[in-house]
Amino acid sequence: MKNLPKIIPVFPLSNFIIFPKTAVPLNIFEPRYIDMIDDAMKSNKFIGMVQPKTPANYGKSPELYKIGCMGKITSFSETNDGRYLIELKGLLRFEIIDEINTTKKYRECEVDFTTFKDDIDEKKAELKFQDLEIIFKDLKSLFERKGFVINWKALEKQSLDEIINALAMASPFTLEEKQVLLESKNLDIRKNKIAEILKTYTHDIYENRTLQ
Repeated sequence: MKNLPKIIPVFPLSNFIIFPKTAVPLNIFEPRYIDMIDDAMKSNKFIGMVQPKTPANYGKSPELYKIGCMGKITSFSETNDGRYLIELKGLLRFEIIDEINTTKKYRECEVDFTTFKDDIDEKKAELKFQDLEIIFKDLKSLFERKGFVINWKALEKQSLDEIINALAMASPFTLEEKQVLLESKNLDIRKNKIAEILKTYTHDIYENRTLQ
């Protein structure tokens, strides 16, 4: 991918991540983010999604994690009450170098994509579906306990990288756990991190049952 921007608008959204090669719908209603979408649609349609470390306090903008993912708006519609319904497709992750002083209502950051250039590599991940079977089993159990509904049959028809990233995005993990998955260098590491996180949930359930 050529001509990557050096400065991008960022959308801080807590406990929400996107990964390369995945797509998510977003309902935009805050005026500052309406402005952000307007500006993005007039240029390259790029938006950076990044998690805030803390909630906003006393009018101050929350501190951001350093790693996020840039997406491109692939569909756009406006509702009768002025909201924007968009679909954002993840392209590649970035590292925030610095935040830009701007008169715009939304935040902009100088970013670097170098560390994550493999995100746009078209090579297929060399993972076997068997590698995910135990993860599927444990994740299904966790999702059911949390009341999450996933179309597993449809999911299993996707490529392995899409499966891993979709599960990481949809998982009922904490903000910090999702950030760990986002920052994992490659799919194999991300798969192992998911397994490690699931072990802690399984351990907690076992401990709770033991204590009862």
